[in-house]
Amino acid sequence: MSGRGAAEGQRGSVALVGAGPGDPGLMTLRGYRALAHADVVLYDALSNPSLLRFAPQAEHVCVGKHGGSPIWSQEEINAEMLRQARRGRRVVRLKGGDPAVFARSAEEVDALRDGGIPVEIIPGITAALAAGSYAGIPLTHRGWASAVALVTGHEEPDKDFSSLDWSALAQFPGTLVIYMGVTTVQSWTEALLAGGKPAATPVAIVRRCSFPDQQVIQTTLGEVASRLTPASTMRPPVIVIVGEVAKFATVERGFDPRPLVGQRILLTRPEEQAWEDRSMFEEAGAEVFFQPAIRLSPLDDFALLDDAIDSRMDYRWIVFSSRNGVRFFFQRLFQRGLDARSLGGLLVGAVGSETAAALQSFGIRADAIPAEFDAEHLAAQIARRERGSADQSLFSGKRVGVLFPQASRGKETLVRELMAEGIEVTPVVCYRHEDLLQPSDEIRGRLERGELDWTTVTSSAIARSLVRMFPAGLRHTKLVSLSPLTTQTLNTLGYPPAAEAKQATMAGVFAAIVEHLSPSSSSPSSPGLRADANSIASSSLESSG
Repeated sequence: MSGRGAAEGQRGSVALVGAGPGDPGLMTLRGYRALAHADVVLYDALSNPSLLRFAPQAEHVCVGKHGGSPIWSQEEINAEMLRQARRGRRVVRLKGGDPAVFARSAEEVDALRDGGIPVEIIPGITAALAAGSYAGIPLTHRGWASAVALVTGHEEPDKDFSSLDWSALAQFPGTLVIYMGVTTVQSWTEALLAGGKPAATPVAIVRRCSFPDQQVIQTTLGEVASRLTPASTMRPPVIVIVGEVAKFATVERGFDPRPLVGQRILLTRPEEQAWEDRSMFEEAGAEVFFQPAIRLSPLDDFALLDDAIDSRMDYRWIVFSSRNGVRFFFQRLFQRGLDARSLGGLLVGAVGSETAAALQSFGIRADAIPAEFDAEHLAAQIARRERGSADQSLFSGKRVGVLFPQASRGKETLVRELMAEGIEVTPVVCYRHEDLLQPSDEIRGRLERGELDWTTVTSSAIARSLVRMFPAGLRHTKLVSLSPLTTQTLNTLGYPPAAEAKQATMAGVFAAIVEHLSPSSSSPSSPGLRADANSIASSSLESSG
């Protein structure tokens, strides 16, 4: 919970933020800024919960999901906004689509203004406009529709009369877009037909617009009721587009060139890293889920690490096998009042390019980076360098010392390979690496129902942890492995991967999925997409531990 700027008696503020139709990339920059400065966010089922990552500092309050937690009444939501704002907090009320279109914003604004609370309305892309674009339907068309009407299919149930003249709407010279019309489809279709609208009028049903699992169904006004009933088979959010332009609907998402459209990807690295990977997959059209398989944390006792830092100049090399090792080592270095200059005179090795990039962020350029990102090739490269060095230290009887900061469950491969080359190695633990023991029930359910297309496996430790958490669910998803070593572990566990990265990076994992989905693709756009993926993933690390 954030307390920034909050004080009893100090007046806060509320922003009603349009979250757009679903894809987090469709929210406005102003909306993102409001989330970044919020102290509390109230959200519901119609706003994509992934947007909450842009408000990590805020308290997140769910005011109801379909089939999930109880849905709050409008009065309860109003009261909560007032309560939070009166505590001096900055409140964001995250609303699907646009706050001004069928979102009951008028009631919220009235309650806030009556309570003396400043309120800002930040518009969003309403579902009607998004549904037209994402289904390939021009809501206006020079030959077929010169007007658009946005119509609710679910009026306030306590009203004594209907504000809608369905007979007039039946004669409307353009496109009708029906919101919230699933449960009332029988009544509004009959009303339109009775008003003279032809039964053959084209209709498009768009469900979960802009989400990877978007559905588009083409039908007619005479048949739409049978396509939407029973309501349990077509759950909200649903938009119905009625009019001649609906015949232009694109049922398949083929018009969307992004390579992962419709795919659901489970990222399993530690949470702080998985957030960084997310944008690469979302930019490619995937819906992304998280289930960290391991947890990283600082040491409880720094005595051995401090001894290694103090004796660092006794070594010729310091070698890192992951970005985590770099981050935690330098974190402790800084806590000791030191910085990159304290490593002057040491040669530096990095198992992969992304580990090297992490070093460079601290002002260190790696002296050894193997072309193939594994311990064996790094050990061989260090040995070759020593053979060619001027002092010939490795082969003059003087052993070359390597300091190797690693995880509490660090791999023995690098130590073994370096020692096989005649190089003395001192491993030192610089962070804790533990399995996550309490997985998400939601993720378990999605895996077991086959709702996740791909699960990333980026280390042997993650492979073992995932198998412990989801022994049944992993049978219903395709696994993508970071490296041959990870693949070997998965095979040994009895869970062979469907794809393996050719380069041991998250960009390589991304490319492996794309290639698996379009193995015969010769589209010139594919290399560009993969190049973009490598660029986006430049901050990802070569392995999880």
